[in-house]
Amino acid sequence: MDVELRLVTIDEIEIVWKMQVEAFAELLEKYQDYVMSPGAEKLEKVIARFKQPWTKYFFIMHGDEKVGAIRIVDMKDGSRKRISPIWIMQEFRGRGYAQQAVKEAEKLYGSEHWCLDTILQEKGNLHLYEKLGYHQTGKIEKVNEHMDIVFYEKG
Repeated sequence: MDVELRLVTIDEIEIVWKMQVEAFAELLEKYQDYVMSPGAEKLEKVIARFKQPWTKYFFIMHGDEKVGAIRIVDMKDGSRKRISPIWIMQEFRGRGYAQQAVKEAEKLYGSEHWCLDTILQEKGNLHLYEKLGYHQTGKIEKVNEHMDIVFYEKG
Protein backbone atom coordinates (compact mmCIF):
# COMPACT_ATOMS: atom_id res chain seq x y z
CA MET A 1 0.00 0.00 0.00
CA ASP A 2 2.23 2.77 -1.24
CA VAL A 3 1.19 6.37 -1.37
CA GLU A 4 2.94 9.18 -3.08
CA LEU A 5 2.53 12.92 -2.94
CA ARG A 6 1.77 14.62 -6.24
CA LEU A 7 2.14 18.39 -6.45
CA VAL A 8 -1.15 20.19 -7.14
CA THR A 9 -1.27 22.69 -10.01
CA ILE A 10 -3.34 25.87 -10.08
CA ASP A 11 -5.69 24.17 -12.55
CA GLU A 12 -6.46 21.53 -9.90
CA ILE A 13 -7.03 23.82 -6.92
CA GLU A 14 -10.82 23.72 -7.24
CA ILE A 15 -10.63 19.90 -6.99
CA VAL A 16 -8.59 20.30 -3.81
CA TRP A 17 -11.15 22.71 -2.38
CA LYS A 18 -14.09 20.41 -3.19
CA MET A 19 -12.27 17.46 -1.62
CA GLN A 20 -11.45 19.55 1.46
CA VAL A 21 -15.03 20.71 1.99
CA GLU A 22 -16.31 17.14 1.60
CA ALA A 23 -13.62 15.60 3.83
CA PHE A 24 -14.22 18.07 6.67
CA ALA A 25 -18.04 18.20 6.41
CA GLU A 26 -18.57 15.67 9.22
CA LEU A 27 -16.26 17.54 11.63
CA LEU A 28 -17.87 20.85 10.68
CA GLU A 29 -21.28 19.44 11.52
CA LYS A 30 -20.03 17.82 14.74
CA TYR A 31 -18.20 20.84 16.16
CA GLN A 32 -20.11 23.72 14.53
CA ASP A 33 -16.89 25.65 13.88
CA TYR A 34 -17.71 27.85 10.93
CA VAL A 35 -14.70 30.14 11.48
CA MET A 36 -11.63 27.86 11.46
CA SER A 37 -12.87 24.62 9.92
CA PRO A 38 -11.43 23.72 6.51
CA GLY A 39 -14.92 22.44 5.75
CA ALA A 40 -16.25 26.00 5.82
CA GLU A 41 -13.51 27.65 3.76
CA LYS A 42 -14.35 29.44 0.55
CA LEU A 43 -12.55 28.59 -2.69
CA GLU A 44 -10.94 32.05 -2.72
CA LYS A 45 -9.15 31.36 0.57
CA VAL A 46 -7.72 28.08 -0.74
CA ILE A 47 -6.57 29.81 -3.94
CA ALA A 48 -4.91 32.57 -1.89
CA ARG A 49 -3.07 29.95 0.19
CA PHE A 50 -2.03 28.09 -2.94
CA LYS A 51 -0.45 31.29 -4.27
CA GLN A 52 1.67 31.81 -1.13
CA PRO A 53 5.32 31.19 -2.08
CA TRP A 54 5.82 29.15 1.11
CA THR A 55 2.85 26.82 0.51
CA LYS A 56 2.63 23.61 -1.50
CA TYR A 57 -0.47 21.45 -1.85
CA PHE A 58 -0.07 17.78 -2.70
CA PHE A 59 -2.60 15.14 -3.61
CA ILE A 60 -2.13 11.98 -1.57
CA MET A 61 -2.15 9.35 -4.29
CA HIS A 62 -2.67 5.60 -4.06
CA GLY A 63 -2.05 4.46 -7.60
CA ASP A 64 -4.23 6.68 -9.78
CA GLU A 65 -6.66 7.44 -6.94
CA LYS A 66 -6.67 10.77 -5.09
CA VAL A 67 -7.23 9.51 -1.53
CA GLY A 68 -6.65 12.88 0.11
CA ALA A 69 -4.47 15.97 0.19
CA ILE A 70 -1.91 17.72 2.35
CA ARG A 71 -0.74 21.31 2.54
CA ILE A 72 2.86 21.94 3.56
CA VAL A 73 3.98 25.36 4.75
CA ASP A 74 7.75 25.92 4.64
CA MET A 75 8.81 29.52 5.15
CA LYS A 76 12.47 28.51 4.60
CA ASP A 77 13.47 30.95 7.33
CA GLY A 78 14.34 28.50 10.09
CA SER A 79 10.83 28.39 11.49
CA ARG A 80 9.02 25.07 11.83
CA LYS A 81 7.52 23.48 8.75
CA ARG A 82 3.77 23.03 9.13
CA ILE A 83 1.12 20.57 8.01
CA SER A 84 -2.13 22.49 7.64
CA PRO A 85 -4.36 20.76 6.75
CA ILE A 86 -4.14 17.09 5.85
CA TRP A 87 -7.15 14.95 5.03
CA ILE A 88 -8.14 11.56 3.74
CA MET A 89 -11.45 11.16 1.95
CA GLN A 90 -14.08 9.25 3.93
CA GLU A 91 -14.03 6.11 1.77
CA PHE A 92 -10.24 5.73 2.19
CA ARG A 93 -9.89 6.31 5.94
CA GLY A 94 -8.46 3.73 8.31
CA ARG A 95 -5.95 2.34 5.81
CA GLY A 96 -2.80 4.15 6.94
CA TYR A 97 -2.78 6.69 4.12
CA ALA A 98 -2.43 9.73 6.41
CA GLN A 99 0.50 8.15 8.23
CA GLN A 100 2.24 7.34 4.96
CA ALA A 101 1.53 10.84 3.60
CA VAL A 102 3.18 12.49 6.61
CA LYS A 103 6.20 10.21 6.20
CA GLU A 104 6.39 11.15 2.51
CA ALA A 105 6.22 14.86 3.40
CA GLU A 106 9.08 14.32 5.85
CA LYS A 107 11.10 12.63 3.10
CA LEU A 108 10.59 15.70 0.88
CA TYR A 109 11.16 18.36 3.55
CA GLY A 110 13.23 16.60 6.21
CA SER A 111 11.98 14.79 9.30
CA GLU A 112 12.88 17.49 11.84
CA HIS A 113 11.41 20.83 12.89
CA TRP A 114 7.67 20.35 12.19
CA CYS A 115 4.48 21.60 13.81
CA LEU A 116 0.76 21.04 13.37
CA ASP A 117 -2.46 21.33 15.29
CA THR A 118 -5.57 19.22 15.49
CA ILE A 119 -8.83 18.84 17.38
CA LEU A 120 -8.18 17.67 20.94
CA GLN A 121 -11.45 15.71 21.02
CA GLU A 122 -10.49 13.63 17.94
CA LYS A 123 -8.53 10.85 19.66
CA GLY A 124 -7.69 9.11 16.37
CA ASN A 125 -5.86 12.23 15.19
CA LEU A 126 -3.91 12.48 18.44
CA HIS A 127 -2.91 8.82 18.16
CA LEU A 128 -1.78 9.27 14.56
CA TYR A 129 0.48 12.23 15.26
CA GLU A 130 1.93 10.78 18.45
CA LYS A 131 2.68 7.51 16.64
CA LEU A 132 4.60 9.59 14.07
CA GLY A 133 6.76 11.16 16.79
CA TYR A 134 4.92 14.43 17.35
CA HIS A 135 4.46 15.62 20.94
CA GLN A 136 2.00 18.05 22.44
CA THR A 137 3.48 21.46 23.20
CA GLY A 138 1.11 22.11 26.10
CA LYS A 139 -0.71 24.84 24.17
CA ILE A 140 -4.45 24.30 23.81
CA GLU A 141 -6.93 26.83 22.43
CA LYS A 142 -10.65 26.62 23.15
CA VAL A 143 -12.62 27.19 19.94
CA ASN A 144 -16.12 26.68 21.33
CA GLU A 145 -17.92 24.62 23.98
CA HIS A 146 -17.47 21.48 21.85
CA MET A 147 -13.93 21.79 20.55
CA ASP A 148 -10.35 22.62 21.50
CA ILE A 149 -7.27 22.82 19.27
CA VAL A 150 -4.11 21.11 20.54
CA PHE A 151 -0.67 21.98 19.19
CA TYR A 152 2.07 19.50 18.29
CA GLU A 153 5.76 19.69 17.40
CA LYS A 154 8.35 17.23 16.16
CA GLY A 155 12.13 17.51 16.21
